[in-house]
Amino acid sequence: MPKMKTHSGAKKRFRVTASGKIMRPHAYHQHNFRHKTKAQNRRLRKSAVVGPTDAGRLRRLLPYS
Repeated sequence: MPKMKTHSGAKKRFRVTASGKIMRPHAYHQHNFRHKTKAQNRRLRKSAVVGPTDAGRLRRLLPYS
């Protein structure tokens, strides 16, 4: 059987924790920071857990994680 290939776009955007959760970066943290509050910018720095609806789809894109 051929091996499953890891989706190149997904491996750059998501990471899998040791417990198996998939982490994603927050949106809206690339530019225009002067229009956002300092508190909002601090919150957006941290990673977020991918919801269960999308996690199953992402596991197919990241087969060896």
